[in-house]
Amino acid sequence: MSSQLKSLSELTNSLAAKFPLDHYPSGEQGGIYKPSNRLVARLGLVLDSWSGLSQWLTETELDALWIHRPWGIDLTTLPPDVGVIYHHHPFDDTMTIGYNPSLAGLMDAVSPLESIGYKQASGETGIMLPKRPVGMLFDISEQEFDGVLNQISRMFIGYERAEAGRCPTGYYGIRRVAVVGAMTDTLVREAHERGVDLYITGQYRKIAQKAVDESGMAVIAVGHRRSEEWGLHRLAMVINEQFPQIQTFIPTHEQNAYVVGA
Repeated sequence: MSSQLKSLSELTNSLAAKFPLDHYPSGEQGGIYKPSNRLVARLGLVLDSWSGLSQWLTETELDALWIHRPWGIDLTTLPPDVGVIYHHHPFDDTMTIGYNPSLAGLMDAVSPLESIGYKQASGETGIMLPKRPVGMLFDISEQEFDGVLNQISRMFIGYERAEAGRCPTGYYGIRRVAVVGAMTDTLVREAHERGVDLYITGQYRKIAQKAVDESGMAVIAVGHRRSEEWGLHRLAMVINEQFPQIQTFIPTHEQNAYVVGA
């Protein structure tokens, strides 16, 4: 923890340590999108650009901006000395629904995390980079489906879809959970084979419906955007913990009382 203000480069390097960037090609690692020599005391966090972004940056008196998807941003409209940092896939894989140890902790995991599924990219030289897991499995103290659903709903301010699963006895206790950043037939079946009772994902995919029906798997789909908004607040908390001298700001349209801390 440091009490000194950080340059944009120093802040970018510190954030890079939070993401397994060696798992991504250089073009997908993120980093500085718009350089600046300004020290960072006030940092904005957004998922996407919008028409009022420049006005918000000015009114909030921000020194720098972190953005998840910078593709639509018009840099010429931004205040000239405001720097921009971005992380796309590293943020999705680490801060939202996927292999996210913080989320497992908030769900009171009682076992070591296990990986499920993986993605693997090749570097510029053609050498395969380290695999990165698509999701995680862990055990929790047994509770009914509705109890877990209420917990998820409180954390993420709702959910998109929920299916309680099927059990011959009529009681479906949740003891083992999968949190996965994708929903495919193969992943749902693998989770079932590995003893999972509940599959938590971002977006419900119909392609996996047959596997859900045949396995009787309980499913909670949080919603893609909702999981990103939760991750944005989680990132703000991580920055505030490491750099208490930096104030973080999230625009009103991203604001909700997400439970991102213990």
